[in-house]
Amino acid sequence: MAPTGVVLGDPRRQLFGAAERVMRRDGVSGLTTRSVTLEAGVAKGVLHRHFGDFDSFLVDLVQDRMAMITARAAELMTRVGESSVTNNVRGAMIDVLDLDTAAMITLVSARDSLKQRLQGPISSRVPVIDQIVHLLRAYLGAEQKLGRIRSGTDIATAARTLVGAAHLVLLGDPASPPSRGITRAVNAIIGPILAETTGPKGH
Repeated sequence: MAPTGVVLGDPRRQLFGAAERVMRRDGVSGLTTRSVTLEAGVAKGVLHRHFGDFDSFLVDLVQDRMAMITARAAELMTRVGESSVTNNVRGAMIDVLDLDTAAMITLVSARDSLKQRLQGPISSRVPVIDQIVHLLRAYLGAEQKLGRIRSGTDIATAARTLVGAAHLVLLGDPASPPSRGITRAVNAIIGPILAETTGPKGH
């Protein structure tokens, strides 16, 4: 850890990493200006200098995670028609819905003020979840147009079910690898909606 008041590298990235470590160790309730700056090894003033206040820091923290999800969505769309639908969805879900993303979902759910700043009027919806659902809807819809998913499948419901199942896996036994549970969930949800074709790229 760097001495208090010393910042190495990108201070924003350093503080984001510290916040994620605090949430993994202490949960979202342990997330405070003091805990984050102590974990990062910097003075409290560093956070306020770069973000203004702690709420603004949290908004940027969540938006940084959402930018990662956006990048993963673009990558997933390049896989349309390639490999297998099941493998593509499983890989994306494991990449996007990790323990840090689950912590972000809990954080936004627990703070209406944060939710409001991220999406406008307060509602029961969580922007991070909405974004992942949108990612999956876009991909599954594209695969349906190619005939690799059954015609008439309710893509929106399938996407929401995938995210809900994966989120429950992450909230489950911490000793069990999340990838195992997510793989089982994806196989159970995607398998029945695959179209039976004999195309060279299969499912």
